[in-house]
Parts: sequence; structure tokens; C-alpha cells
Amino acid sequence: MPYELPELPYAYDALEPTIDEQTMRIHHGKHHQAYVDNLNKAIEGTEWDGKPLEQVLANLSSLPEDKQAAVRNNGGGHANHSLFWQIMKPGGGGDPSGSLAQAIGDTFGDADQLKAAVNDAGVKRFGSGWSWLVWDGSGLAVYSLPNQDSPLLQSDVPLLGIDVWEHAYYLRYQNRRPDYLGAWWDVVNWDEVGRRFDAARG
Repeated sequence: MPYELPELPYAYDALEPTIDEQTMRIHHGKHHQAYVDNLNKAIEGTEWDGKPLEQVLANLSSLPEDKQAAVRNNGGGHANHSLFWQIMKPGGGGDPSGSLAQAIGDTFGDADQLKAAVNDAGVKRFGSGWSWLVWDGSGLAVYSLPNQDSPLLQSDVPLLGIDVWEHAYYLRYQNRRPDYLGAWWDVVNWDEVGRRFDAARG
């Protein structure tokens, strides 16, 4: 069964003014679609065809060597973006609650310090990549990864990721990546991030 582009859970213009409609249309319908198409081409005919993407990325070294780069880049792109659409929502923002808020407080001090850490990782990422909040098996951690690398490659569970490729923000923010990162928290879907956190902890 080929991988498919997931539907957005909201309209293309629903995240205005933080993320503009044109960026969402290009980002979802062109960039993400290309990752899906290229992933399907790379994995077709291998024993991994049709397997859950998390399983494929966690076992990347088991794939044929000539397929690994394409699956890493496009499989990571598909996984990262599939999460990205879900952890945003119209009228988002605010602060986390429940067990996630407690864990953030224990690890970072408070939500503002977490946001500062995630934004700092995103600003310092040279070139293209993502800034991540993950569950690493024992607690929360923040780091950035290059290109479309996924935390799944190192067996971490991605909870929240901000895309800092220029295609994610350039139409509205141009070269002002820090402004984009600061504004992004106005659309964060803390309920979904909290759900992922609870599932990761088991």
C-alpha cells in the first residue's frame, strides 16, 4: 500500500495570519506531496514496501544501501510533515496542561523556557532543518536536526517539531527566521502534543 499525503485537519487559510494560505498550499500540496511520491518510488519492490513508516525509519540501515538516502530524506520529510500539520490548529497557542505541563516544568522550568530552547535550536540550525521537542525514552529533550532527518532515526519519539526550511516561512517572514519561530507558538496545538507525550510515556 503506497504512502499517501494526509488531508490537512483545517483549511489552508485557517492559520492566518501566523502562516499564510499560499505558504500552506505550496508546503502541503507541493513539498509534502513530493516527499510522499519520492518515498513510494524509493521503497517500491523492497521488503519494506507497505510497512509502517516509523518502523522503516527506525531500521534504515536494514534497507538496501542504494535506497537509504532517498528513504531517509523523503521518509523523514513525510513523517515530519505529517506530524507538523497535526500539532498546529486555528486558535492555538496558550500553555500546555496536564502531565505535559508538569514534565515541561520539571525539565525546563516553564513553558516560556521550553519555547526559548526550541526557538534557539531553530535559529542556530544552519541551513535547512527542524527544531524538535522529543521524548527520548527517559524524559523530554530539545534539539535540532538537519534537512528532513527525523527523531525516529535515533529511536526518539517526536512530540513537537518546527520546520525551519525556508519554504515553511519565506513568503511571509523572508529571512526573519526568529520572527517566524516566535510567531509559530500562536498556532501550536498543545492538546495534540500532550496526547503524543502521554502515548510515548506509555
